[in-house]
Amino acid sequence: METTTLEKGRTVAAKLNPELEEILASRYNDALPGLAETLIESAYGRLYARDGLDLKTRQIATVAALTALGGQTAPQLKVNIEHTLAAGASEREILEVILQMSAYGGWPAAINGINTALELFAERAKSGEVSAWKNA
Repeated sequence: METTTLEKGRTVAAKLNPELEEILASRYNDALPGLAETLIESAYGRLYARDGLDLKTRQIATVAALTALGGQTAPQLKVNIEHTLAAGASEREILEVILQMSAYGGWPAAINGINTALELFAERAKSGEVSAWKNA
């Protein structure tokens, strides 16, 4: 039996955040029925599940793009930094890719991205998850 694009998306999403589809559904499906499933199928099933790049690289590229787009993407950047950590990137790698975006999105975008990352790392440290950015 062939795996559907939605099933592929659910598999990828489960690696990054097992509760992602449920979170999206509870937030958006009343207003836009099926949005969560559509997002999982299209973004994760059609893009993230593709061959050619590993999941960590795809997530690093996502963090770079969201950083370069600027401060209005902070909520999505935060979620994708969490996903990038789940995909195996280190906090140092994330900070370096955000810094690299200063050349393409400008310093304000990079500073906003760094602030988002550091806030997330601090939240993770408070919850008992290891945060190594101060020593990286």
